[in-house]
Amino acid sequence: MQIEEKPPGTPPFETPFEWIGGEEKIRAVVERFYDLMDLEPGYAQLRASHGSELSSARQKLFWFLCGWMGGPAHYEERFGHPRLRMRHMPFSIGIVERDQWLACMDQAMQELGVDADLRRRLAQSFFQTADWMRNRGA
Repeated sequence: MQIEEKPPGTPPFETPFEWIGGEEKIRAVVERFYDLMDLEPGYAQLRASHGSELSSARQKLFWFLCGWMGGPAHYEERFGHPRLRMRHMPFSIGIVERDQWLACMDQAMQELGVDADLRRRLAQSFFQTADWMRNRGA
């Protein structure tokens, strides 16, 4: 039996979903993300954009991230195509909210021990998506 070596720079798993540790780890990251948003003053504008209740947002982000990372398509099964920009239009999203979302997500992943290489890869994709979601300049 011969072990096939992957080229340098190739992720160690087929999908980010597998790499992060599946649903259990994604759930933990989402929970920590929203807990941090509630606790840390540095995420105040981000928290204010979410309204008073977070349980629905927690569940939807968990469902979305599972599918987005290559796992089960929980979100799409319930709501169809994510249409992220359209669904976020009612919320005022500027550079501050974008940057706070990215920082909060990175902090949650770092605190929960998500592999640094995976965090970097996800950060690039998260930035592209978060920047595209902005609906105001500042």
